[in-house]
Amino acid sequence: MRLHNIEDQKSLTPKLALSFLKEGNQRFVANLKAHSNLLEQVNETKAGQFPFAIILSCIDSRTSAELIFDQGLGDIFSARIAGNVLNEDIIGSMEFACKLAGSKLIVVLGHSHCGAITGACHGTELGHLTNLLAKVKPSIEYVQKHHQHLDIRSKEAVDQVAFHNVEHTISHILEKSAVLKEMYEAGDIGIVGAFYKVETGEVDFIQELFVEK
Repeated sequence: MRLHNIEDQKSLTPKLALSFLKEGNQRFVANLKAHSNLLEQVNETKAGQFPFAIILSCIDSRTSAELIFDQGLGDIFSARIAGNVLNEDIIGSMEFACKLAGSKLIVVLGHSHCGAITGACHGTELGHLTNLLAKVKPSIEYVQKHHQHLDIRSKEAVDQVAFHNVEHTISHILEKSAVLKEMYEAGDIGIVGAFYKVETGEVDFIQELFVEK
């Protein structure tokens, strides 16, 4: 489904917005693309945009949210940062998307084989990247505590850290944004955690937070 005007967007529920993403990923995995006419989408969106979701994902070249969820121009906001970590600018972007632009869903999308998470687990320090990777430390500590049999530098441990980092990020969105917390508690938006498997193209939805109106 494409949203063509503000009334379509307003009538959308957070759960229905999530269903669009789930259906889109199923099409992606099955190689059945629904949103391929880009020129038509340019014409449809030239007067405005009505995205139904904002997706925070990694900068990894394999994790383009528009492709993974088979969405077209104007359908979703895409915020990308190494390791899909949270900072004030990302939170501000989420507030803009939901409060001002009408999006109904926030998705935090982690992925397997994440280079940023791998760097954090290996203790990489490099310029400004050092501070960015430090945001992954709580998830590293969690995995070290609850999966003591794993070498934190192993692939299995890195994926466990990436998985927990999604949950950690979600838990802090409502803590850090009064704007988003108010919208969530009113049932105006939902918040979802997801994990993309680069090996298969599939997305697992690992946490779904909704408040019924």
